[in-house]
Amino acid sequence: MNRTGLTELEIVLAVARRGTFKAAASELEMSPSAVTNAVAALEKRLGVRLFNRKRS
Repeated sequence: MNRTGLTELEIVLAVARRGTFKAAASELEMSPSAVTNAVAALEKRLGVRLFNRKRS
């Protein structure tokens, strides 16, 4: 768990629901970098990429 008490899975679900890391961060009242780091940590542990990322 991170400082906000959200699990990585809850963060991943927010990204999937909102469509972007920035929108998920806003919904969860977190910084976009915290959302990115949580998703990256879960991806590393699972050994799979959960989202395709593109730079805008």
